[in-house]
Amino acid sequence: MNSQIDWPEPIVRVQSLSDSGVPVIPDRYVKPPTERPSINSDIAASDVNIPIIDLQGLLYGDDHNLRTTILAQISDACRNWGFFQIVNHGISPQLLDRAREVWREFFHLPSEIKQSYANSPKTYEGYGSRLGVEKGAILDWSDYYFLHLLPSTLKDYNKWPAVPSYAREVIDEYGKELVKLCGRLMKILSVNLGLSEEVLQNAFGGEDIGACLRVNYYPKCPQPDLTLGLSSHSDPGGMTLLLPDNQVTGLQVRKDNKWITVKPARHAFIVNIGDQIQVLSNAIYKSVEHRVIVNSANERVSLAFFYNPKSDIPIEPTKELVTPDNPALYPPMTFDEYRLFIRLRGPRGKSQVDSLKSPRNCCK
Repeated sequence: MNSQIDWPEPIVRVQSLSDSGVPVIPDRYVKPPTERPSINSDIAASDVNIPIIDLQGLLYGDDHNLRTTILAQISDACRNWGFFQIVNHGISPQLLDRAREVWREFFHLPSEIKQSYANSPKTYEGYGSRLGVEKGAILDWSDYYFLHLLPSTLKDYNKWPAVPSYAREVIDEYGKELVKLCGRLMKILSVNLGLSEEVLQNAFGGEDIGACLRVNYYPKCPQPDLTLGLSSHSDPGGMTLLLPDNQVTGLQVRKDNKWITVKPARHAFIVNIGDQIQVLSNAIYKSVEHRVIVNSANERVSLAFFYNPKSDIPIEPTKELVTPDNPALYPPMTFDEYRLFIRLRGPRGKSQVDSLKSPRNCCK
């Protein structure tokens, strides 16, 4: 899919920079002043948070009024926030804790073991330290590990960490549970658009969908006010389920032109709408800019699970949502085409999906 064979410059592991005790971060990681974390424009210590939604009454209860209330909460979050947290989602807290610890252990392995899984921009699969292939680009203060879970033709256990010894077993179980949970959420999102519950899932390819995992490692940073762990972007795929660090905050969501620091609920997933669902919903649901800040005192680990359409199906606004008064805002584009567009450019706010809008409708 991507003809780029190797990175344009030698890869430097951010963790090695952090561990070396450098007092000043290299220029390659210093963001332009307008992109740096700013106390004046951030809402970090206030009571503001993204919505927290308890799914128990929806997934396991039979109280009609409660179900209606929860559906309305999810609908409002998708339309006005693009982000929400879910608790009582049906996945065991023990599995969440084990998954997080597997990856924390991996990132603390000797560098030569981690390096044996080093990735390339051809597929991004494996251990990496940059997104995008633009030579001289300003980089993010993070390392990561990327792997495929679906389709099965892309799932390659040999590209998954073999250490710790139980890593592959835990990652596999975690992935299968999240695929099932995303299937349930897709039905809810579809019904909340006034569609039959299978419409969005069928637009993704039915059961023939894509799923992948990117585990983010944000080392301690000596100058956190000058850089970001992950630059502002909206997620290019369908839906993301993030398992955040259980002790250290860092994710920020853009809301009303301010950055809100997400305060994770215990054993919650953070759900966010991706660009493909924004397109399918004809922008009724919003994929929203978010970024990650770092700090000088603590490392941070998070697991981002991406639930995506089949890569070669054209994604366009759902026909039932297109009317003369609400014309289609986006032309058809496969996820493969969109992903290549993203990978070559790296994270760039909301400009990626917005640039796809049909010119005649972009000002509506």
